[in-house]
Amino acid sequence: MGTLRNGTLAIALTLGSITFLQAQENKTLTLGETIELGLENSKQLKVALSKSKEAGYATREMKENFIPDVDLSGQYMRINEPTIKIGSALSGGSSSEEESGGMSATPSYVMFGTATASMPLFSGFKIRNGIRSAQYLEKAALLDVEAQRSEVVLNLVNAYVNLYKAQEAVKLVEENLEQSKQRVKDFTNMEKNGILALNDLLKAQLQESNTSLALLDAQNNQRVANFNMNLLLGLDESTQLLLDSINIDQLPEMLTVGDLREKAITEREDLQAVEEREKASETAVKMAKGDYWPSIGLSGGYIAADIDQVMTITNAWNIGVGVSFNLAQLYKNGANVHQAKEQYMQTQLMHEQLTDQVKSEVFQSFSDYLESLQRMEVYAKAEQQAKENYRITKNKHDNSLATTTDLLDADVDQFQAELNLRFSKVDALLAYCRLLEVSGQLEATSVQSFTAQ
Repeated sequence: MGTLRNGTLAIALTLGSITFLQAQENKTLTLGETIELGLENSKQLKVALSKSKEAGYATREMKENFIPDVDLSGQYMRINEPTIKIGSALSGGSSSEEESGGMSATPSYVMFGTATASMPLFSGFKIRNGIRSAQYLEKAALLDVEAQRSEVVLNLVNAYVNLYKAQEAVKLVEENLEQSKQRVKDFTNMEKNGILALNDLLKAQLQESNTSLALLDAQNNQRVANFNMNLLLGLDESTQLLLDSINIDQLPEMLTVGDLREKAITEREDLQAVEEREKASETAVKMAKGDYWPSIGLSGGYIAADIDQVMTITNAWNIGVGVSFNLAQLYKNGANVHQAKEQYMQTQLMHEQLTDQVKSEVFQSFSDYLESLQRMEVYAKAEQQAKENYRITKNKHDNSLATTTDLLDADVDQFQAELNLRFSKVDALLAYCRLLEVSGQLEATSVQSFTAQ
């Protein structure tokens, strides 16, 4: 009975594993496809697009201030039949009514309606400057979208590189683990035949255990990177991503750091956005000064009324021009003007601060890119040296001229050198994309050519 129960449990676990594996969808992605899918599903980019639409509606709202305001109102009231005495001059009655002082009426309802319209003719240029300020802010929001797009592209490249490095690490550690297992088998046979000391076999077994632990760590890093990538791309969390190889054999030659700095100052969207906000702040100062001027408006209206048994008013039209001027604003508005000027000065300083930051980012990214290229060259030489060192050490070990420790150390050095070389190549690509981003040149098409054909 126990055997049957254990067999049933094993079958259930096997079926469950098969079901889990089938539920996982494998998806192969190139770098270009990753960027395209990430831009389509980026929540960060959608927020920026929403803000740009909001700024567009704010501009529309300011423009609608030129549209006349029209107000319609009406009332109907039942009253408690009061006695209203109407003077003779209003009643137009006979002489007998005049002698009695007029006529009286007992109305049961009152009904009236009004229609008014007003349109500003002059408001100290506040409406016009308000529209101009809103347009500057709308343009800044659109530039923010483009800046966010470049940032999202860089984040996607970074995520792709992280997952690619994790997958390459797993592949390399798996290969190394197979070699370690084979070495343990060979050493086991040699130890049984008295050719190898037990201590040397234990060293090989210890290296196999350490490699197994390294594989667990690499697989965990791959799972985390895969999960984060799915979140960025809007895919199901269980999707297993298979990335195409990255080809960076021929990275484009970059301009000088001075040329890149000039490009950044003229092409960075976040700098252009700050410039637009600076213009909006300057316009806000003019809006604040508008309260020093009088306001002139055109108004018109229509009134109709009906008081039961008393009077009826129709065709009561009116039109006129109104002027208002708040003398207290000549004193009170000074604080608003100074506040607007301070905000304008702050945006100017923010512009200068961001310009300095951009220059620093370009210099740092250019230096990092050159270093990544130099590292790649050094790691390429180190990988060849490590391979040759392992070959020589293995030959010596086979001829009892080198210790097992020397052989295992040479194997570890070879593994680390190959891992460093693979990582340095994709790190160089990431440094290149970072340099494009800080100089305002990173687009989706800028990195699509680095997928291996």
